[in-house]
Amino acid sequence: MGNEALERGRAAFERQGWSDAFAALAEADRTSPLEADDLDRLATAAHLIGLDEASAAARARAFQAHLQRGDRVRAAASAIWRVFLIGERRNREAEMGGWVARAERLLDEHPEACAERGFLLCLMARKKGGEGDFEGAREFAARAAAMGERFGNRDLMALARHVEGRALLRAQQTAAGFARLDEVMVAIAAGEVGPLVMGVVYCSALSACHDLFDLRRAQEWTTALSAWCASHPDMVPFRGQCLVRRSELLQLHGDWAEAAQEARLACERLSDAFDDAGAALYQHAELCRVRGDFLRADDAYRQASRAGRRPQPGLALLRLAQGDVASADVAIRSALHETKLPRARAQVLQAAAEIFLASGDLAAARAAAHELDEMARRTSATMLRAAAAHTAGAVALAAGEPRDAVGHLREAVGLWRDVPAPYELARVRALMGTAYAVLGDDEGARMEIDAAVEVFEQLGARPDVERVTALVEPEAAAPSGGLTGREVEVLRQVAAGKTNRAIATELSISEKTVARHISNIFTKLDLSSRSAATAYAYEHKLL
Repeated sequence: MGNEALERGRAAFERQGWSDAFAALAEADRTSPLEADDLDRLATAAHLIGLDEASAAARARAFQAHLQRGDRVRAAASAIWRVFLIGERRNREAEMGGWVARAERLLDEHPEACAERGFLLCLMARKKGGEGDFEGAREFAARAAAMGERFGNRDLMALARHVEGRALLRAQQTAAGFARLDEVMVAIAAGEVGPLVMGVVYCSALSACHDLFDLRRAQEWTTALSAWCASHPDMVPFRGQCLVRRSELLQLHGDWAEAAQEARLACERLSDAFDDAGAALYQHAELCRVRGDFLRADDAYRQASRAGRRPQPGLALLRLAQGDVASADVAIRSALHETKLPRARAQVLQAAAEIFLASGDLAAARAAAHELDEMARRTSATMLRAAAAHTAGAVALAAGEPRDAVGHLREAVGLWRDVPAPYELARVRALMGTAYAVLGDDEGARMEIDAAVEVFEQLGARPDVERVTALVEPEAAAPSGGLTGREVEVLRQVAAGKTNRAIATELSISEKTVARHISNIFTKLDLSSRSAATAYAYEHKLL
């Protein structure tokens, strides 16, 4: 029975059926302890289907089994991969150091050159990078890449070149750094790299794109990798910070449902033992905030804080959405003082400008907008330029300069479309509508506001729907049975006897959106027909 399971496990592993391989090998192991090579297979399969604890245990056993049969090189390889797994966990530096020391000792005892020395160099390069010695990291990684070429080990070449690229990026050699990463991602997309290295490299590359505002690469690489992963349906290639970054990317591009799913998955997989647990909780809070689920957002921000992730600027924006401008102002000023890293500071600056405008501190808002613009000019990143133009437009509008505001906002519209970022685009169009209203262009204002509200409704951005509708048409926004301003408008049209198509034409929205509004109206008011809705409208003097 054990031999049969073992053969099934080996066959499944060869065809990359990771779940079947793990199940069969684990079954064989229960009958008779696996040998070293099969323990390596078990560890790899477990890792690829997301069973990290089982993978770590099997890798440690493989290390001992290789030692017992006198294979120092394979034992060192097991130790090295054990370090890559531990690296995702918090407060495990001593354990990581112990496994690295084991690998070094074993390879020192092996006189011949081997690819495993190159993998060890990659670990050393990562350590150098973490210490801020980017040139040292680059040198170690270059040596590892040369060893990969010497031994024809594509995994080692890919990993080493990726580590070298990250070191170059951190040394602000952006073009050279991304060139290395592009080369590696091409190899991954072509299936030239094994799944273990693929997972390590992709998540690290996505973080590099996030830090440097390079959304185009992040999206391109994500699309390529997702296509590759479609042929391995039982594989769990996205974990840790990678899940968080994917959720952020999905949110930016308007797929909030999938973004929320990825954020929830990240929160489930990342306990307090992981460095990225706070980031996962913060991303979950952000999605709750923009959808209007303020209680869950508040709780998630607090959990993120306990996990070590400062809950700003999201928590300050939550307080602003709740109408507590004073608390939002105090929180964002502290965040401005404490936040130094470019990516995080850009987010804080944009939020600060919005909050300062709400609190009436135009000078502080203008200063935040100016600093954000300077950052955008230094990087030329589309996302950052869009945020800077958006913020400059909001400040100009608040300063009584609507024509200047329109110029900045027009620039932001084009840039956010290029990203694309539908929610941010809708926020800009709402500001455009306000600027047109100030300039007396009522038709232009209505078109921009309607376009913005429709996107907010499609995304489920309830606070923005209510805020924008109340700003432009306060009489329509007066709550009636919990309806939003736009729902009141639709109810009036229904009461006037208009069809969904006629309502869509009148309000410049889609028939699908009209149908969703009517469904919401019936649910909120406990109505079952258009005639009952008409009666409600007359009874509550909404006509």
